[in-house]
Amino acid sequence: MEWLLHLPMLWMGFVIFAIIYLLAAAVFWSATRLIGDRGRLVDPGILSPLGVVFGLLIVFTAAQVWGDLERANSAVADEASALRDIVLLAKSLPEANNSRLRELVERHIDVSETEEWPAMAKGHAAIAMPTALREALREVLAFPTVDDIQRTAKNEIIKALEKALDARRQRIVISQTTISWVRWFGLLVTGLCVLIGIAFAHLDNRRNCRIALTLFATGMSASILIIAAHSRPFNSTVSPERLHEIKAQYSN
Repeated sequence: MEWLLHLPMLWMGFVIFAIIYLLAAAVFWSATRLIGDRGRLVDPGILSPLGVVFGLLIVFTAAQVWGDLERANSAVADEASALRDIVLLAKSLPEANNSRLRELVERHIDVSETEEWPAMAKGHAAIAMPTALREALREVLAFPTVDDIQRTAKNEIIKALEKALDARRQRIVISQTTISWVRWFGLLVTGLCVLIGIAFAHLDNRRNCRIALTLFATGMSASILIIAAHSRPFNSTVSPERLHEIKAQYSN
């Protein structure tokens, strides 16, 4: 599924709908050709439990996707908040230290936007990648302080840097989580079983069979598209815009 998850949204939808519609057409053709006009072979009542199983698989898979999406948004928001605190607290330090700290925060944002986000979109980002925040933490620990205000600011900056580093680790870990191939296999096989059950249950009326297959194939395609489109939250849904806003704010 990796190649599909990296397609643009429009092409992803086109491929998913095309594959499932072709699958429904193949089921209809096979049922009518191989079985002919012998009438229904399956009691329509079997479609209800099959539909429930398919619906539960969709719900459980979507729950993981929505959970990852929520955690991804939360991690980026926490990181942006921590970086904003660092920039504001740095104003209490001497000008040289303030400028150095802002420079490192800006470098961290640049690397996050240009290097880490594309890697996270593919699930290849590395937590161990050197980051300007680690360098900033080392330098802040060595900053001299002359009064209580600077000592308090230094301690708060250290806490904010640790929070930003933890949020960065969280978003990278989330970017590496995926929907297992077993779940995709279960969804597709269960959906195929429902398509076959619909075909066998409506063979006595081909017009109704075509309509039922088309309706279910459309719903199945839409459900899988929604899950696939959000299964990689950093591919299109979660952007580095919040981090970029901080850079733009203190650059003015």
